[in-house]
Amino acid sequence: MAKEYLVFDVGGTTIKYGLLSQDLKLHDCQRCSTEHNHNGHILAQLKRLSAAYQQNHELAGIGVSTAGIVGADGGIQYAGPTIADYQGTPIKAALKAQTQLPVSVVNDVDAALLGEQLAGSVQKADAVYCVALGTGIGGAYLNQGQLLNGVHATANSLGYTLFDVKTQTNYEQRASTLALEATLKPLKISVPEAFARARQGEAAYLNVIKAWAAQVAAGLAQIMLLFDPEVLLIGGAVSQQGDFLLTLLKQQLKPILPPNLCQTQLKVATLADKAQLYGAAAGLIN
Repeated sequence: MAKEYLVFDVGGTTIKYGLLSQDLKLHDCQRCSTEHNHNGHILAQLKRLSAAYQQNHELAGIGVSTAGIVGADGGIQYAGPTIADYQGTPIKAALKAQTQLPVSVVNDVDAALLGEQLAGSVQKADAVYCVALGTGIGGAYLNQGQLLNGVHATANSLGYTLFDVKTQTNYEQRASTLALEATLKPLKISVPEAFARARQGEAAYLNVIKAWAAQVAAGLAQIMLLFDPEVLLIGGAVSQQGDFLLTLLKQQLKPILPPNLCQTQLKVATLADKAQLYGAAAGLIN
């Protein structure tokens, strides 16, 4: 029987998990609640599930994608308020001690980028910057196979950039998908529905989404000017809007970038919510 990788994606409310074969086939995908990490529930669940899968499958290793900043030791170096009492959780050490298997732990935005390079839309690109649009905004930069996270592992904290003194807001407070959702709330319509209406040319929704795209583009322009990546990859659920989203972003980038200077290609992620599961094991497979 061929060996498989057990892969996890730990978010604020849900732990997704499944098996990834050595030929990159993802299967047996399931999910469970984080229980808001009450009494260390997340690590307890990872250990419980690892034991169960190891008993029934020949595992080559365990990969974990997780919210928060992951330290060099594979533990949670920093975690915001999304997951309570998560900071300091020794994920890699605990799973390795229990299973005696190779274990890789990586930040979820990094994992999304690694997953897309492993099996998604940027398999042949050497320098890729990923911007994940969701509840917040996260960044990840992969250059020549190396994730560049800074000396203290806090680089690419995009959501906190572009602070505006007048509105007292930062980039993610204006440009996240959550910000778009809040703008659409008075119209009593969801983000996917608003995009569908915008595609039909309905001005009320198209104007709101264009204004939001302008906020997103303001951050993308900084990345293109500072890093000059080969590809700037848009991740998060909104990436499923595909070429329509890319067209809007390109339109909003045009007036704020010097003409003919930036050659970076914009792409959207193609693995959707499975990218992190692929990326969790990327360090074990490569």
